[in-house]
Amino acid sequence: MRVDLDMRLLSVLEGRQLSGHAVVEALGGPGPAGAVYPALRRLERAGYLTGEWARVGERTRRVYRLTGAGQRSLATARTAARGGLAWA
Repeated sequence: MRVDLDMRLLSVLEGRQLSGHAVVEALGGPGPAGAVYPALRRLERAGYLTGEWARVGERTRRVYRLTGAGQRSLATARTAARGGLAWA
């Protein structure tokens, strides 16, 4: 499940920059929020995402985007999935 969540997060961030709150919304609402924020931090520490504080509306939020390593990991996972393999 952790790998599946990681790949879902990378997919949501592909080609765009989003706040953690916007990522939770893109995943379908508040249900997974308890797992999303720790996963975003873990992916950032691993070098798959970059995060920076930015003003979003009236609030300051952490905004995330994919790194080159994150893009490569997502591409590898998609290739594996097309081949009938589990997420890599």
